[in-house]
Amino acid sequence: MPASITGASLNKERHVKYWLRCLKTYLPNAYTSNEAQRMSLAFFILSALDLLGALHTKTTVLERAGYAEWILRCQHPNGGFRGSTGTMTGGENSNEWDAANLAATYFACSALVVLGEGMQRVRRKECLEWVRRLQRANGSFGEGIGKGGVVEGAEDMRFCYLATVIRWFLRRGEDMEKVEDIDVEGLVKWIEASVTYEGGIAQGPSHEAHAGYTYSGVGALTLLGKLPQRTIDSKTEGRIGAEFVENVTKWLVSRQTLMLHEEDGLPMADEEPPDLTPRFFPPTFHVQGAFPMSIADAILPNASIEMSPHDLQWAGFNGRCNKVADTCYAFWVGGTLGILNREYMQDFNAIRHYLLDKAQHMIGGFGKLPGNVPGPYSSIATKTKRLSNVKFI
Repeated sequence: MPASITGASLNKERHVKYWLRCLKTYLPNAYTSNEAQRMSLAFFILSALDLLGALHTKTTVLERAGYAEWILRCQHPNGGFRGSTGTMTGGENSNEWDAANLAATYFACSALVVLGEGMQRVRRKECLEWVRRLQRANGSFGEGIGKGGVVEGAEDMRFCYLATVIRWFLRRGEDMEKVEDIDVEGLVKWIEASVTYEGGIAQGPSHEAHAGYTYSGVGALTLLGKLPQRTIDSKTEGRIGAEFVENVTKWLVSRQTLMLHEEDGLPMADEEPPDLTPRFFPPTFHVQGAFPMSIADAILPNASIEMSPHDLQWAGFNGRCNKVADTCYAFWVGGTLGILNREYMQDFNAIRHYLLDKAQHMIGGFGKLPGNVPGPYSSIATKTKRLSNVKFI
């Protein structure tokens, strides 16, 4: 990794303080609407403290045991986990307002692993059977079981990823082999149908490629043992074949951009010709693989674009073509490149400085965009994977 050009660093002490505040005091009122999905916040908070090496030093054994007990209380009698205890009606009774959902189940299992609890007290058989019932005939997964046994929720690549992770957690040991498995081949075909002409993966067939969905699709294929290798036989059929890894890598690398604000974009061809003086180009000029310099030359004939080392210090990742950088995509893009063993193809210095100089907040945590207040989602998305391959600490 090339040497850093500035002294940007992670303020570990402030980040630990931020996450402890989230864990042990009331969250800001902006999170009140997330009460029904408290499980997700619990996972973000516990994971962040664990990544920072503070979970076992800043919480007691009894506290961690209490967190695990709360998670296990959210188990649903018919399989899966609720998003919080707020929907429980008492005992083992359940109703349409007290249902498990796929995201909460993923967060619950993951948080139990972080706490060192494991899957010993999870109703594995019931949970696996419930996950199987969430799969639709086209191979995709829904979010939960609604009234009348109807699978609810969009056809969404993220649900497919969550289902494969839960399957990976729970389908271990000979006693689980007797539980009927999901339709693996049907899921793979649905992921194949969601690969776009650009090389990325969309929410579903006929949608636009997106970094979050690409991570979910690649992650699901990896956990299913279906991700093709670089030396794969060229006779492989379908879109998940010989060229898939190369195409998705190119699309992912093209997500790194200097466009940090909406005003940083290139002018459209039908707009009034811009002033060609140097002040036209903002400090964070838009440069990404999907738009080579020849595009700029077509808009500004015979104009040359000079970039200084200062201009190139900060480059985040966006989730789709022509979008500004967003903190969370440091994980979605960087994490996918990591799965593909291609993390070296990103500009480490540029993403490091974007996160530490632009997105890191003075009170701890990270904002979604430069200048935004920190939030658990953006903050954990930044730390996860970034701590391992950008060397914050």
